[in-house]
Amino acid sequence: MKKITTLLCLAVTVLGIAQQKIIDQKVNALLKQMTLEEKIGQLNQYTGDNQATGPITINPNKEKDIKGGHVGSMLNIIGTKYTRQYQELAMQSRLKIPLLFGQDVIHGFKTTFPIPLAEAASWDLKAMELSARIAATEAAASGIHWTFAPMVDISRDPRWGRVMEGAGEDTYLGSKIAYARVKGFQGNLGDVNSVMACVKHFAAYGAAVGGRDYNSVDISERMLWETYLPPFKSALDAGAATFMNSFNDLNGVPATGNKYLQRDILKGKWNFQGFVVSDWGSISEMENHGYVKTKKEAALAAILAGSDMDMEGNAYRYHLAELVKENKVPIALIDDAVKRILRKKFELGLFDDPYKFSDAAREGKELNNPEHRKAARDIAAKSIVLLKNENSILPLSKTMNTIAFIGPLVKEHKQNMGFWAVELPGLDYDKEVVSQWEGLQNKVGNNTKLLYAKGCEINGDNKDGFAEAVAAASQADIVILSIGESWNQSGEAKSRSNIHLPGVQEELVKAILATGKSVVVLINAGRPLIFNWTADNVPAIVYTWWLGTEAGNAIADVLFGDYNPSGKLPMTFPREEGQIPIYYNHFNTGRPAPNETATNYVSAYIDLKNSPKFSFGYGLSYTNFEYSNLKLSKNKIKESEIIEVTLDLKNSGKVAGEEVVQLYLRDKVGSVVRPIIELKDFQKIKLKAGETKELKFRIDKEKLSFYNNELEWGAEPGDFDLMIGASSVDIRLRDSFELVINKF
Repeated sequence: MKKITTLLCLAVTVLGIAQQKIIDQKVNALLKQMTLEEKIGQLNQYTGDNQATGPITINPNKEKDIKGGHVGSMLNIIGTKYTRQYQELAMQSRLKIPLLFGQDVIHGFKTTFPIPLAEAASWDLKAMELSARIAATEAAASGIHWTFAPMVDISRDPRWGRVMEGAGEDTYLGSKIAYARVKGFQGNLGDVNSVMACVKHFAAYGAAVGGRDYNSVDISERMLWETYLPPFKSALDAGAATFMNSFNDLNGVPATGNKYLQRDILKGKWNFQGFVVSDWGSISEMENHGYVKTKKEAALAAILAGSDMDMEGNAYRYHLAELVKENKVPIALIDDAVKRILRKKFELGLFDDPYKFSDAAREGKELNNPEHRKAARDIAAKSIVLLKNENSILPLSKTMNTIAFIGPLVKEHKQNMGFWAVELPGLDYDKEVVSQWEGLQNKVGNNTKLLYAKGCEINGDNKDGFAEAVAAASQADIVILSIGESWNQSGEAKSRSNIHLPGVQEELVKAILATGKSVVVLINAGRPLIFNWTADNVPAIVYTWWLGTEAGNAIADVLFGDYNPSGKLPMTFPREEGQIPIYYNHFNTGRPAPNETATNYVSAYIDLKNSPKFSFGYGLSYTNFEYSNLKLSKNKIKESEIIEVTLDLKNSGKVAGEEVVQLYLRDKVGSVVRPIIELKDFQKIKLKAGETKELKFRIDKEKLSFYNNELEWGAEPGDFDLMIGASSVDIRLRDSFELVINKF
């Protein structure tokens, strides 16, 4: 059987090489027919007029430029009707080269899934791949060829608004998620149910100084390679068709004009064969950086560095031809960029049928597929994190007499979509999105009375609604409070210096808790928030993020126990902003604090604990899990050997549940200091009540390797601690082993 599988894989590889050779021949033949202006046209991307995801440059000649062959791609054109109209314009050009249509399909298309950070909390790679697959199916059915996702930036700063768009703080988890999402979006590229992925933002955008969007990044080379680049490499390994560079400068050089990133690493060392698109206007924005004097110089810097397509910058459109004629840009660089773009158009099948993705019948079918909503509900439930559940208040009984549902987010619809939801023309959010109130109504029986009070707004200091909220709470058996930030307080250009609960919401929590009623708090957000008083005093807290189309139903599923929460935090939650950046896999320092109270001449704050409020990997369940019988096949290995790790996991509670079993390592001594703990593997396991399962992990040299000061990747001999647990601080099992490397 193994031999047959190997032969099949070989046959597929040979066929793929043959097909690529044919495409390359077609690309070269077309390139010979193109004028310099037509070549540069392929490197130019315009936005549509209806939906902006950046500062629009008004261009009255847009249609003329398309007919003239001066546009290679467009973004923000939604729907088969409109993509067909623009493609018809392209078919009037001399060479009839089809347009590429791109869109920010970040967490769903019509069916909106949880924001990516929430999905990361599921630690469910198959679910995230499915989410991307459904998003691709719907987008492709609406005429889209290309999504500007996934965002794989690692970030350790929750002040940065774009943390909602990524996978959190951990490189290993982020790399696994990057791979899964690329596979989900792209499927079998060329099928009518797949779109090209665009991995962004290359690179290190998540390390923006002060958590301020578009800001500078200043990090060491080793930090770049060890922390920020691996998710990009993982996405490339998954077959990512395109990359997007980032707005930030990296160590003084804007990423858009950074040859080291784009030509040396991506297209050189990694042999990336797709194309690189700028972020919105980032080529011309190099003027603002002070890196170039003019837009013409910006075009020069970007094309020399390896940026293939100019998104809404108009630098290439108006200056590249002149630069070529002045012998400042070799025509070979233009040809290489054009080939990369044309190759993708051929791979998508657009030359065979430019309207391949503009099928109105398929669009109607896929945008109304009920299976997509079922998946959205399931993935939303998996993304919820149970932070606190004293005295097992949750799950709630469906036969309770009276429930008071209070807060500014209870009856909201659009809020549940979160930032970067695709705003389809004519979409009625009140009908499309299940509010939390509607989810509760759908869940409880007719004998349960639901009381509602808004209490306050998300922002502002008006407390006029407190009295009504307290009155409703006083009549109820239990109170559910839905609070948080608004959907547009996290996302691009939504950095916040203060990430506490906005407005007077925490004061509303205090007023409701003072009634003496049992209280459950739902926190809706796109980032880790600070809510210390609530965390310390409220008995039950559920972090719901922004969950999308099926938010209300998914939240109700968790509250009433139809789904046992299994989410784990993909980012550390700070106690105060003064701890930021904060992350679990930090170095120990020469003077580590021995405990939480020590402050004298150790690495500690004198006014705040070092520890976070909630740790990376943390999340509770309605059941309990016991870890036991840890065994290592060896406690000493050579470079070529593998350690097999086994343990038993038992569901010792009364209901079925899922546990994310996390394996961490610590390299105790290295040629450069190593983190106190690093995630190196995980498994999400579902067990029935009372069920026990043996789990197996493998540790090899790759899991023990890191970049040394010479940026050489490899493992060093020495002792390692192995830790397995339910979070980065809740370690249940420990052991150690030694790696032996013979140098001679």
